[in-house]
Amino acid sequence: MNITRENIDALNAVVKVDIAKEDYSDKVEKILTDYRKSANIPGFRKGHVPMSLVKKQYGKAVLVDEVNKLLQDAIGKYLVEEKLDVLGNPLPKPQDDLDWDADAFSFEFELGLAPEFDVKLKGKKSLTHYNIVADAEMIDTQIENIQKQYGKIISQDQVEDNSELTGKFVNSEENIENVATFSVDKIKGKANLKKFIGAKVGDTITLKTKNLFNVDYGLTTYLKVDHQVAKDLNIEVNFEVSEINHRELADLDQELFDKLFGPNVVASVTELKEKIKADSEKQFAQQGDQKLLNDVTEYLVESTKFDLPAEFLQKWMQTAGEEPMTEEQAKEEYEKSEKSMRYQLIEGKIIADNDLQVQFDELKSYAMDMIKGQMAQFGQMNPTEKELEDIAARIMSNQDEVKRISDQLMSQKLLNLYKTEANLKTKEITYDNFVKEFYS
Repeated sequence: MNITRENIDALNAVVKVDIAKEDYSDKVEKILTDYRKSANIPGFRKGHVPMSLVKKQYGKAVLVDEVNKLLQDAIGKYLVEEKLDVLGNPLPKPQDDLDWDADAFSFEFELGLAPEFDVKLKGKKSLTHYNIVADAEMIDTQIENIQKQYGKIISQDQVEDNSELTGKFVNSEENIENVATFSVDKIKGKANLKKFIGAKVGDTITLKTKNLFNVDYGLTTYLKVDHQVAKDLNIEVNFEVSEINHRELADLDQELFDKLFGPNVVASVTELKEKIKADSEKQFAQQGDQKLLNDVTEYLVESTKFDLPAEFLQKWMQTAGEEPMTEEQAKEEYEKSEKSMRYQLIEGKIIADNDLQVQFDELKSYAMDMIKGQMAQFGQMNPTEKELEDIAARIMSNQDEVKRISDQLMSQKLLNLYKTEANLKTKEITYDNFVKEFYS
């Protein structure tokens, strides 16, 4: 067997594989001999079928199968030995006139080669790493929500300005039919509020959706309307009142503190505020880090310039999926996925250049920390080491879970690298302002 390569350009190559008779003949002969031993052909005893008949009936199919196996093995080994970094898979060139009755065969494969490039993490323009903080207003709101949640519910005969309502929003034309619970102070404007005050269970209130709530997410939350639709929605809805209550706030005492955090973890309102602030900002840090990861990704894709073997990749996409694509479909798919392909190459380059690796012990420790955090959410604050070990062992036996956790850990390693090597500036921002600026 002989393999040669012709580089068309920096991103495309053609590999030619020449297969001689001695490369496959012994294997084909052995398979046909085994066939002969077990073949059931009318007129012949089992094991006594003439080899000429076996070759006539099975020879070409066995030959084609063995040559294809040889090709796949040869191409795979060649790519490894030559250390070729290819995109997609080798594409066989069409050979409609291939003569399977010949002794020797030649096959050609197109290769799409990965581009060579450098990645600069530290650019001239600085990126912002947001330090999201819980301000006093947010902490006070959370405390009030806790007091409401653990407070006493008192039924009311009619709606007052301190009421909490449950009812159904309905608009049949827009397919709106959603049961919601909200406090009267969420209603915006005196005209809207006037319609609620004095209403009783069973009453139906007709409302305009525009400027109905004083929170940005009101229509999305209470009417279950898509965020994009909610922004410009201006229709009439009916609200059918089914329940009217008032929540008497729970006392901020040791009984409530122990119920929230366990015995004697928090002993005063000051400590409660500090605990809420610390827990909130721990969660916010994850959102700030995710924003940074997204921003660095965008920066790297935009600033790292290289060409891709676009024509080859589009051709490969036509046959790579479960369903074949037309040339037009492949072009469209390539345009959709080009950005992600570029980042995958950039990320791979960063990982290789900085020798970022996920070791088994790191993976196990990361999984145990993740399990511990999840158990804490369900009130299991102090699991034993054996419990964590047993759950981690079950997770580590699942390949899909291992890959998922490994990807998360690698993302964390990349994030840590970006924090130290990228050109960053830190900006403190309240959570409400962060949400308004990036998600509203």
